[in-house]
Amino acid sequence: MTKQPPLSADAAHDIAVQALTFVAGDPDILNRFLGTTGWTAQSLQEPETRETLPRAALEYLMGADDLLLTFAANAGVDPADVARAHHALQNASAHDGQ
Repeated sequence: MTKQPPLSADAAHDIAVQALTFVAGDPDILNRFLGTTGWTAQSLQEPETRETLPRAALEYLMGADDLLLTFAANAGVDPADVARAHHALQNASAHDGQ
């Protein structure tokens, strides 16, 4: 099996935004996401939170195989590309923190 090249930052961000849209589109999933992150409806309005929302949505989906597979099927995205997007954004985040 050939190793896939990393996704571009733009492609990774696009998948993350799709993930956020998926999470926000279902009240049950959204409530579980908020419970996991500790955010509230009010804190979602804060600029710092809004910046991290797409990446957090990907992180959430990566921790729940059933949701990951459902999202990937609904979005027409290969689950491996979701993992690659997660990895790309995690690496970008690590570099931003340096």
